[in-house]
Amino acid sequence: MRNTMRILLKSPKFMFGFTLLVLVMGFVFIYPLFNRADPFEMVASGFDPPSSEHILGSDNFGRDVFLELAHGAQASLYVGLVAGVFATLIGLIIGLFAGYVGGMIDNVLTAINNMFIVIPPLVILILISIGLNNRSSLIVGLIIGFTAWPWTARAVRAQTASLRLRDHVNIAKISGYSTMRIILNDILPYLASYAFMAFILQTATGILEEASISMLGLGPYNTISLGTMLNWAMMFEAMGTGAWWAFIPPAIIIGIFTFSLYIINSGMDEVFNPKIRS
Repeated sequence: MRNTMRILLKSPKFMFGFTLLVLVMGFVFIYPLFNRADPFEMVASGFDPPSSEHILGSDNFGRDVFLELAHGAQASLYVGLVAGVFATLIGLIIGLFAGYVGGMIDNVLTAINNMFIVIPPLVILILISIGLNNRSSLIVGLIIGFTAWPWTARAVRAQTASLRLRDHVNIAKISGYSTMRIILNDILPYLASYAFMAFILQTATGILEEASISMLGLGPYNTISLGTMLNWAMMFEAMGTGAWWAFIPPAIIIGIFTFSLYIINSGMDEVFNPKIRS
């Protein structure tokens, strides 16, 4: 583990992505501690340009965009993390059981997995969101996670099917260990690095999909997120009026979040995959 961390810390890709992510998260979580104003408070006229009083001007409602940006990034990151955890867990559970047990269970779980892959996840996400009366950030994150697990499950199934043929797994079977014990002790540890990388990618996907549905007005209720900021800018024609400060900053933060997570994943892939590293 220590050797892996040393290699990670020496990876330019990993360190660049990690540093970029830490810098953005520093702004997201530290700035609201110094400015405890309500992000919903109207402090100026609609679409006031940036000034010394309001660094990024105001939105269509006259609210401070810089303060909205910090709170909105927190909400989007929270949704992404919830989606990442949920999607990774579902993918691991289905992939592990399908790959290890095989037979009819494998066929059924693989068929379900393929069905979810064929249907665009954004379509499922929109349909579920329309039918919900209460869309909290937690609920939105869980819905996104529910639609994002298939590719993780497919990859985990393939790796598990290969691992179950290893000698240490056969010895565990002969020793009379239960299926659950073998999966947890003899297969899952070998998938830990992939599971963490899958979580990173699923988190990035969650942030992007939250922005997508929020732009359609289907995001979390009574919450400012990066996606809702883009939705307001689109609804009130910020682009047409030249109020760039209302839509470019949230788009940049979304881009930095996802870019840094993808770079971190790429750096980890080089560390955990010897062929790429060589």
